[in-house]
Amino acid sequence: MHVKEQPTRHKPGSLALFCKVVDNYGDIGICWRLARQLQHEHGIRVSLWVDDLISFQRICPEVDINSESQLIAGVSVRHWHDQQAEFNVSDIADIVIEFFACDIPPAYIKAMAKCTPSPVWLNLEGLTAEQWVEGCHTLPSPHPSLPLTKYFFFPGFTNKTGGLLVESALEQQRQAFQDDVIARQAFLAKLGLSLAEIDALKISLFCYPQAPVNAMFDVWQHGSTAICCLAPEGVAADAVKSFLGQDAIAGTSATRGALTVRVLPFIPQPDYDRLLWACDMNFVRGEDSFVRAQWAGKPFIWHIYPQDENLHHKKLKAFLQCHTANTPDLHALSLAWNGVTGHGDDYAAMWNTLHADFDRITGMSNDWRQQMLENGDLASNLVKFVNTVSSGETKK
Repeated sequence: MHVKEQPTRHKPGSLALFCKVVDNYGDIGICWRLARQLQHEHGIRVSLWVDDLISFQRICPEVDINSESQLIAGVSVRHWHDQQAEFNVSDIADIVIEFFACDIPPAYIKAMAKCTPSPVWLNLEGLTAEQWVEGCHTLPSPHPSLPLTKYFFFPGFTNKTGGLLVESALEQQRQAFQDDVIARQAFLAKLGLSLAEIDALKISLFCYPQAPVNAMFDVWQHGSTAICCLAPEGVAADAVKSFLGQDAIAGTSATRGALTVRVLPFIPQPDYDRLLWACDMNFVRGEDSFVRAQWAGKPFIWHIYPQDENLHHKKLKAFLQCHTANTPDLHALSLAWNGVTGHGDDYAAMWNTLHADFDRITGMSNDWRQQMLENGDLASNLVKFVNTVSSGETKK
């Protein structure tokens, strides 16, 4: 009996990731982590198109800001100047990702439409805990005039989303670092911390300018617990400068009462992970540092990216509802830190209540980390979906 030969399935081997830097370090931070992971763990040839090489260099010192095309950690980094560039079919990758609905060049899209088979086109959306995401994850969106379909891919906090970015070796690396007292002390000493600062309660600070940093500094300064606050250069610059009594440049520090504030240089992503692991609590912002704080398994306060008419507060509350439901002290300080109306009157009371509950909150943070790991990692979930689409299997 003659059996009809099945068409050869095409396994995507190349990927173009387009990134416009809006939040100085969050956008490129996410895209750079994803690009490296797809390259190293999945063997996909990645081209990362980014419009702001200066911000990129702050988190990846190997970046040459004057180079149009460069190879870093196996990833082809391309400087994305404008929308006017010309592209041919030979320039098009098997997988095309536009990060957070950035508009990729029209000529690239036209060349995509001429490819056979068509590339798998994804819009990698921003992270949110809002429930509607589960219904929109992987939904197709046909192009209005070209034979192309774009799919929405949402990171998230449940197994009905794409999950969170996490490298396969990260958990083992974190555990080894946190179990090694000498390694932690050496890392902190390399950042300039004294023995007294290493022994203090260590808090990393990464926030937007609107954060009530002066109020927290005042509480920590007049408290009974020695605290060392570590802030990257340029973060909360006015509040840090006021506390230091001098310009807030990397390497400067000052102690007032129970609080020491130390300014750190911007450090590469692997070292930022170690900083989160080495601290007892982390204040983070945006999306990239927000996700990395969750893998650290330490208490954290999220400063969400501000939006007009306080639309970001809805997104914040959706996350807090699933993350801090059993920790009202952490919940209250999170709302106050983000300027939610009706919160933030008494930072001392909120901090003292949270600090007294620190051990339980740390345990909850570790439980949350394990829960998120069970959803699978974003890069692997993305690759599985791409393979499903490229093989012609069932789609939403």
